[in-house]
This record gives sequence, structure tokens and C-alpha cells, in this order.
Amino acid sequence: MSSIRVDSSKQLATSSLVVGYALCSSLLAVINKFAITKFNYPGLLTALQYLTSALGVWVLGKLGLLYHDSFSYETAKKFLPAALVFYLAIFTNTNLLRHANVDTFIVFRSLTPLLVAIADTLFRKQPIPSKLTFVSLFVILGGAVGYVATDSAFTLTAYSWALAYLVTITSEMVYIKHIVSNIGLNTWGLVFYNNLLSLMMAPLFWILTGEYSEVFASWGSKAGNWFEFDAFFAVSLSCIFGFLISFFGFAARKAISATAFTVTGVVNKFLTVVINVFIWDKHASPVGLFCLVFTLAGGVLYQQSVTGAGSAPLQRETVSKQTGDENDGDEESQLIKKTDGDEEN
Repeated sequence: MSSIRVDSSKQLATSSLVVGYALCSSLLAVINKFAITKFNYPGLLTALQYLTSALGVWVLGKLGLLYHDSFSYETAKKFLPAALVFYLAIFTNTNLLRHANVDTFIVFRSLTPLLVAIADTLFRKQPIPSKLTFVSLFVILGGAVGYVATDSAFTLTAYSWALAYLVTITSEMVYIKHIVSNIGLNTWGLVFYNNLLSLMMAPLFWILTGEYSEVFASWGSKAGNWFEFDAFFAVSLSCIFGFLISFFGFAARKAISATAFTVTGVVNKFLTVVINVFIWDKHASPVGLFCLVFTLAGGVLYQQSVTGAGSAPLQRETVSKQTGDENDGDEESQLIKKTDGDEEN
């Protein structure tokens, strides 16, 4: 009976993490778009998000409400490449949302399985994807092409940031999984290191992009909406959800398999589209929305193909892991070489 209660409690905890991640991920793209329309400084906005998350973990740790790994330069040096890739992904994401709508972001985000599959075959010498996987990837590509062709709000600036985001998020998906599974930090430690190191990098990008001059000019002339309620509320909401998704994202990665995490990512996009359509008018045309849904359907088909192809090897690796290391409860560290490029499509 006790083992049944333990299993039920573990299942409930895992389900809570997945639901929490799904809700935060679905809402955050819309919240960030709302924040960037009220506070048009993407570099400063992301820096405030990093500050909120790092400071929040530190304060809650000092109060004894949570435990996080203490800061050490050795660990920071190991984690720095992952933090840099993460920062670039968030930086390009925020600038994409500054110049385009949420639907454009989702379409380019959905193209990542195609790039990951190509990268796996060319650089990691993985087997050529199955026919079903190829079909699903080209469904995704077809939907994306259709969306771009019907996008009346097309601008070179927006799509330049979209391409930059596509490259960085693909790199993040392939690389950060390795760090999460092998660096030995607990979930709050990952949140603390990731946000603290990203915060340290923020001033450099702030200067390189020239955003600092816009901020100082706006502050000096008092032309900005720094203390208006709408801007304050939008930025605060963005920071809170940035903190929440930092925790739920890392916790979900550790609690469930990479394939389950990818399925959650696809469901998130459907929820984001629905939320975005219902709450305001900053979305694509009906034809564009159809192409977007077509792209997401390709994502679902892709998940079906890789799950079906990988279920047997996953089971064999899980059994091997359980017999080889009874003290390691993290299945994903055993599966990293197989699934690191396939985690959140």
C-alpha cells in the first residue's frame, strides 16, 4: 500500500510540473508580446526578468523556503556556454516579438524539428529519418511557407530576427539538454545559475545593440511610459511568469522523458494560438492561422513518428539504466545521446 501511495504522489507531482509548464509556456509568449508593446525595450525587459528570477531564488533560499546549489566559479564556467545559448535564444525571441506577432514566432519555433533532424543526420551521424518523419517535417515546412506567403505584416527586420531566433533556439535545444543532465545541479540551482549568468551578460548586449541610448534618452526627456500602470503591470507580469517558467521548465525536463516534453511543447502552441486569437487583434489573417494550424499538425505528426520509432530503444535503455545504477533516478541522463536534439519542438 505504501508503494502505491508513493507512486501516486510521484505521478501527481510530475503531472503538476507538466501542467504548470504547459500553462506558463502557453501564456508567456502572449504576455511578452503585451509587455513589449507597453515597454519597448527588449534588452532591459529580459534583464529585469533575469534579475527577478535570480533574486527570487536567492531570497527564497535565504528564507529557507527552498534549497539551491551555492554559487561557485568552477560550476559557473561549466554552465556559461549553456547560459550564453539560452540568453541568445531569449534575446532573439524578445526582439522577434517586438517586430512581429505571436503567430510568426510560433511558426518559426515549429520549424526547429526540421533543422534538428538535418543537424542530427549531418553532424551527429544519426540514421536518416523515417518516411513518416520526413512527411511530417515537410508538412511543417509547407505550413510555414504558406504562412510567410500570406503574411501581410511581413517586414525584413521581423523575419531577420525570426531567422536568428530559429538558429539560436535550435542550438539551445541540441546543447542545453546535455548541460541540464550532466552538470549535477538541482532544479533551483539550474534556475539560479541560468538567470544570474544571463543577467551578467545583459549589459554587454544592451550596449552592442545601442538600446542603452534609447533608454537614457527616454528617461532624460521623460518621454517614456516608465511609471504608467499598464507598462508596470505588463513588465511585472512578464517577470513573474519568467520566474515560473524557469522553474517549471527545468523541473519538467528532469521529471519526464524528452519525447513527453516535446509533446507538451506542441500542445502549448495550440493553447497559445487560441489565447492569442481571443484576447486581442495582434494575430494573423484567417489564411495565416490555417497555415499555422497546418504547421502545428505537422508537429503532432512528427512527435507520433519519433515516439513510435523510439519506444523500443527507450525501453531497453531504461532497463539497462535501472540495473546499472540504482541510485540514479534521472532517466534523461541515460537517454541524452539519443534525444538531446528532440526535446522541445
